Amino acid sequence: MKHKITLIPGDGIGPEIVAATVRIIEASGVEFEWETQILGAQALEKYGNTLPDAAIESMRSNKVALKGPIMTPIGKGFTSVNVGLRKALDLYANVRPIKALPNVECRYPDLDLVIIRENTEDLYAGLEHIVVPGVVESLKIITEKASTRIAKYAFEYAKDNNRKKVTAVHKANIMKLSDGLFLECFYNVAKDYPEITADDKIIDNCCMQLVMRPEQFDVMVMENLYGDIVSDLCAGLIGGLGLAPGGNIGEQGAVFEAVHGSAPDIAGQGIANPTALLMSAIIMLRYIGEKDAAQNVEDAMMAVFAEGTVRTKDLGGTANTTDFANAIIEKIVKSRES
Repeated sequence: MKHKITLIPGDGIGPEIVAATVRIIEASGVEFEWETQILGAQALEKYGNTLPDAAIESMRSNKVALKGPIMTPIGKGFTSVNVGLRKALDLYANVRPIKALPNVECRYPDLDLVIIRENTEDLYAGLEHIVVPGVVESLKIITEKASTRIAKYAFEYAKDNNRKKVTAVHKANIMKLSDGLFLECFYNVAKDYPEITADDKIIDNCCMQLVMRPEQFDVMVMENLYGDIVSDLCAGLIGGLGLAPGGNIGEQGAVFEAVHGSAPDIAGQGIANPTALLMSAIIMLRYIGEKDAAQNVEDAMMAVFAEGTVRTKDLGGTANTTDFANAIIEKIVKSRES
């Protein structure tokens, strides 16, 4: 079966790590038809729109996309393309597995948890305005529908992946109505999953606990802003954003992407580490039903890390992007031939 996938190369190092990732997963033997689209600054220059209709329609039609990082200007310029994309396609669940890789120096080499972030509302709804000069108001939107939906997704994920506990992260002690509603919806959903332990943590205490004893967490579910911050914190526990995959899942499709930025300072040098995007592509392979191929690619990647002889510069090695991809491809090919 040939899978038609929307491919978004992205900005900065995006095209380099996307090309490497495509080569690796194609080596698994899965057949793809790639439909390349552009977003962000490139699309703005070409179409006058950072989210062109052609790209959105491609993703709606194909229902699966693999996406490189897109640059977002800080404090000025256009609004986040990632946020706009998630809204346009109602990709309500952001899933970020956090798992330490072999032979990578990090604080918690046995860490294995999953962060599930509500993707469509909270402060990221972008509803802000100037009240008077010098005073800006941002509206935090929390609804019963979205809170219930993300809680159900988290418990279903835990059930499907043999996870034992789901922790809701909130600040309901201060934001009693908004975060209070999120927490209420969480526990209402938890009643339908008696086999899974449900608990909650206040966001500030949660961050401290993650630094001190992260092994207590399994699946974590939270609102949009908390999820953005906590997922980066957790990536730091296993070696950084370059090793953290992500998927944005909706009822009608999914977009898989690395969670790091576009790193324009090293773009074009051929030294970027494609691991985060490759891990996201492995999740994508499982999502489209290619579980054997996903396992083969993952095993090959893990073997390269375990050997430790082919490492990119960010991990203390000398390999470039192509060297790293070639090492993984070689192991995939050998596995398929054996």
